[in-house]
Amino acid sequence: MTFFRLFKILTVFRAYQLNELLPKHRSSKWLGILLFCFFWVRPKAKHQEIGERLRQALQELGPVWIKFGQMISTRRDVLPKHIADALAKLQDQVPPFDGKIAKQLIEQALEQPIDYYFSNFDETPLASASIAQVHTAVLNSSQAEVIIKVLRPNILPVIQADIGLMYWVAKQCTKRIKSGERLRAVEIVHDYEMTLLKELDLRKEAYNTARLRDNFINSDILYIPYVYQDLCRKNIIVEERIKGVPIADINQLKQHKVNMKLLAERGVQAFFTQVFRDNFFHADMHPGNIFVDITDPQNPRYIGIDCAIVGILSDDDQHYLAENFLAFFNRDYRKIAETYIASGWVPETTDVIALEMAMRNVCEPAFEKPLAEISFSQILLKLFQVARQFEMDIQPQLTLLEKTLFYIEGLGRQLYPELDLWQTAKPFLENWYQEKYSAKKILQQALESLPKLRNMLPTLPEKLNDYERITKQMNAQLKQIDQQLQRSKKRERNLYGMLGLICILCITILVIN
Repeated sequence: MTFFRLFKILTVFRAYQLNELLPKHRSSKWLGILLFCFFWVRPKAKHQEIGERLRQALQELGPVWIKFGQMISTRRDVLPKHIADALAKLQDQVPPFDGKIAKQLIEQALEQPIDYYFSNFDETPLASASIAQVHTAVLNSSQAEVIIKVLRPNILPVIQADIGLMYWVAKQCTKRIKSGERLRAVEIVHDYEMTLLKELDLRKEAYNTARLRDNFINSDILYIPYVYQDLCRKNIIVEERIKGVPIADINQLKQHKVNMKLLAERGVQAFFTQVFRDNFFHADMHPGNIFVDITDPQNPRYIGIDCAIVGILSDDDQHYLAENFLAFFNRDYRKIAETYIASGWVPETTDVIALEMAMRNVCEPAFEKPLAEISFSQILLKLFQVARQFEMDIQPQLTLLEKTLFYIEGLGRQLYPELDLWQTAKPFLENWYQEKYSAKKILQQALESLPKLRNMLPTLPEKLNDYERITKQMNAQLKQIDQQLQRSKKRERNLYGMLGLICILCITILVIN
């Protein structure tokens, strides 16, 4: 199975002439021979650019490779722009599996016939993607319209087989290609594997969706559908069916006279609110997962679906990221450099002046443009690329954030090309930072911690006694160890003295004789 799958992959790669992606030096020749010279196939898309050929090859290889292409399209720190742009066009639309099988899977998961919970179950899927497909139905208990998302049958063995091949190729690239370590191929495949495995448990998506919904309940900015968690299982999720216009359908939005400026600004507000207010953000906000509620066209609201992938920052990352953004808005490059070092993103031994100059060289040319034309996500990407030259480790949580910001800014500029992130994001961040670290907030946090301190007080003497007892035990043990060392040193000195005496006696006997 693995051999034939590998043969299929190599055949597709050969057909689309992807040998151009291999580095042009001798250490990669053997890999080129292995991948592309053992068999002949008819070339495909031979007049297309390499990025477009790679996109078509991944599309032909199927679900696992499509999602892999979508994921690496966001890794603009390791991909050339033209290839990343081509991969971003990958569509996660694959042929559906039989609706009767989907019905059986749902019944097995719920341990009841489909009509026990639902009526009007449509065996023709509403949508079909690489991991799961979606069917519509009506909930018997409330007559609410719902969607039922069900995992593809036997998807795990397919994923495991293809992931295994990806690891093999990644390791060969790292081992055999000159400067292969810089590709970080194995890390990329590992990140993808972890993301994909999380998507195979729809209970996690149900939890993420419910939490995001709670964070934006009654919000004018973002709407998240209701999840019927009592009907969710590992391989199915039941949600409210939403009605909205796909975010990519710009013409329909304009026909309904939607306030595009407000809609674009609200996308930015939704992003920063999730990241900084809630510290829990939807990390897969590509156009296929976003709709627009146009009930009131002058007060449009985003609708977010498919919350399988979310991001969470540590308190330190959140703090330093906010400082980094504000320093960037204020063109304070020394502060940016100091933030990268203080956060631990780069080694503490990094030359702060050299890092500052590198950051300045990246950012200053961008400020020659009008503010509305500066790409915030591209600047952040370049800052990360500079930091990696100073041995910055890949931060998975920051990569997710970078990807999400790239989507949000891209969508915002499509909706309203004059979108000014400075006008929208800077006041939000300044207000959040002032509130988060104000004297009032610090006092509030201290007061909130008082009950914990009060609960600790009754046990404090006992804990102090325990601490004192443990300290005495440790001191006694250290004293014993010290005594043993002293005795060892004394024995060592005696041994040397005896050896010296024996040597003197031997020399004396030799002289006398």
